[in-house]
Amino acid sequence: MAKPLAIIELPQLALAFLPVLIVLFIQFKWSIPQRRTVHSIIRMLVQLLLVGFVLSYIFATKSASLVLALLIMMVLFSSWIALNNIEAPKWQLFQKAVLAIALSGGLTLLMITQGVLQLSPWYQAEILIPLAGMVFASSMNSVSLSGERYYSEVANNLSYEQARNKAFQAAMIPNVNALLAVGVVSLPGMMTGQILSGVSPFIASRYQIMVMCMIFASAGISAAYFLYLAKPIIKPEITG
Repeated sequence: MAKPLAIIELPQLALAFLPVLIVLFIQFKWSIPQRRTVHSIIRMLVQLLLVGFVLSYIFATKSASLVLALLIMMVLFSSWIALNNIEAPKWQLFQKAVLAIALSGGLTLLMITQGVLQLSPWYQAEILIPLAGMVFASSMNSVSLSGERYYSEVANNLSYEQARNKAFQAAMIPNVNALLAVGVVSLPGMMTGQILSGVSPFIASRYQIMVMCMIFASAGISAAYFLYLAKPIIKPEITG
């Protein structure tokens, strides 16, 4: 029988911030700007507390329209965040990022939820939303890495094909490293969570294989499609 996880009380949760304070102290001692780090920590805390309330409501209502609205919101937010480190006009790239993340995430989620897990109904929020979060986060990071590298290489006067290939390789490095390290260096989130909740490691490993394939595919497809959309339009020469 699966053993339920212990509830983390707020005083215990506060202990998790002690290592965080060490990092902030290092930044302070080394005269490294802390504003962005502190902002990120506060935003993480607020967002996770809010999403806990929102997901509790969505899980209880079991509404397909609410789940679809949340998926759309996740795509829009991840697309905008992906452009933070890209030195190019963001509004011009936003549509490309949305298309890349929506296509890769939607295709991957469809294959996993309907092909592998065979969810019925499709909008089971308890399963769909966590998987969508992994997929869209992977696509977001991939678009961000590929876009930053692509426009850097274009600024160095590389051709589109050369810049595209270098950008795609750079975007896939974290995902390839994750494939190499999983089970040897790290036990990723889903597998760790299932083991902690009492699920057999053999069953947990199957779910983790599914997740690793899902994350790798969404990252690769989103990077490739974003780079395809970023290809400059060459106007035909007019001969007279």
